Amino acid sequence: MTRANMNSGGFVLLADYVPQIVQEIRYYSTYNFIGERIDGYEEPCALLTLEAARALRSAANELMVQGYRLKVFDAYRPACAVKHFVLWGIEDQDVRMKPYFYPALEKQELFARGYIAKQSSHSRGSAIDLTLLDMRSGKEVDMGGPFDFFGEESHPDYRGITEEQYENRMILRHVMLRNGFQPIDCEWWHFVLEDEPYPDTYFEFPVSSAYLRR
Repeated sequence: MTRANMNSGGFVLLADYVPQIVQEIRYYSTYNFIGERIDGYEEPCALLTLEAARALRSAANELMVQGYRLKVFDAYRPACAVKHFVLWGIEDQDVRMKPYFYPALEKQELFARGYIAKQSSHSRGSAIDLTLLDMRSGKEVDMGGPFDFFGEESHPDYRGITEEQYENRMILRHVMLRNGFQPIDCEWWHFVLEDEPYPDTYFEFPVSSAYLRR
C-alpha cells in the first residue's frame, strides 16, 4: 500500500549535511528532457531524508579522499512532478528535447523501457541522481554519456564506451554501494538508499527550503 504525504519532518536540506556537494537541480531549470521547469520544484535545492543525507555524507567524504566531489542533479522529487512527467508522456505532443535526451526512442517508450517511472523512488525521499567532479579540474568526470540520456548507453554495464569512462562509472557505483545505496540497471547516475525510512510513502510537498522550515 502506498500513501501520499505532505509531512516533510523527516527531510533535510542536503547542503546542510554535505556542503561540499555541487548542486545543479535540472528539474528546476528548463534544461531537462521536457524543456521546462517541472511542477513542484520551487527552489533549486536538493532535499533528502535524514538517513539518506547521512549516508551520502559518508560517500562524499570517501570520494574526496580520492580527489572527487559529488554533483547532484536531483534528489527528493514530489509526486506532482512525476505526474507532470506522465501527463507529458501521454498527452503532450512536444518533442523539442528529443534530440538531446531520447533521440532513438519515442516518448511512450520511455515509460515502457523503465527510464521514467509512473511512481518514482525519488518521491520516497531517499533516491539521488549524481555524478563525479574532478577536484583538480573542477569539471565533471567523463561518464560516457550525460545525465537523463534515455538509451542503452546510460545502462551502468554498457561497454560501448572507453575503459576510462566505464571505470569512472564504477568508481561512483562502488562508493555508493559501500555506503548503503543500491543502483538500478538503466541509469548509471541513480541510487536509492537500501534501508530507506519511508519505503511505502510517496511525498507531495514541494522542493523548497522554506517548506522544510515551516
